Amino acid sequence: MFERFTKDARDVVRGAVEHAEGAGERTVSAEHVLLALLDREGSRASFALAALGLVERRGAVRDALGLARRRAGLSQAEADALAGLGIDVSEIVARVEEVHGVGAMSGDRKDKGWWSGRRSFGRDAKDVLERALRIALSRRDRHVGDEHILLALAARPGVPAEVLADHGVTYESVVRVLYGEGQAKAG
Repeated sequence: MFERFTKDARDVVRGAVEHAEGAGERTVSAEHVLLALLDREGSRASFALAALGLVERRGAVRDALGLARRRAGLSQAEADALAGLGIDVSEIVARVEEVHGVGAMSGDRKDKGWWSGRRSFGRDAKDVLERALRIALSRRDRHVGDEHILLALAARPGVPAEVLADHGVTYESVVRVLYGEGQAKAG
């Protein structure tokens, strides 16, 4: 699959691995892919993010991803749904972190058993990359660029799409900026 990826798209994948390494995590997640996209400059995805005003709000996006990580990867919509059932996720996080330390629910498996040192891609990150390929094919593009990865993140339900949408970046807005199309269908 990676033979169809442009240099920019490959750089995003490498950047996602670096973000996982920097966080001491064994698995590359969709959130790491989004963080790697935020680092890009001079690419189609970085152009779209700049046009949508996200460049100035990178820090807020990083903070929102960190909060979701502390909630064990639950999106705000999922936390709100649980609140509707009388379950206060922030209270659960506070109690767990009080006993086990900040980030205890983040899913990190640091120092837990044998590990080869190679980062694997989590199901969500794999889904993003597969969806990016499908989006490129549906647009009849010959290669998968970082813009397709951005579109895939915005189209796939989950924390990255929610964080992007909270900052005004949706699948439709990215398509509009990149291709000038009024109506967009998620791939």
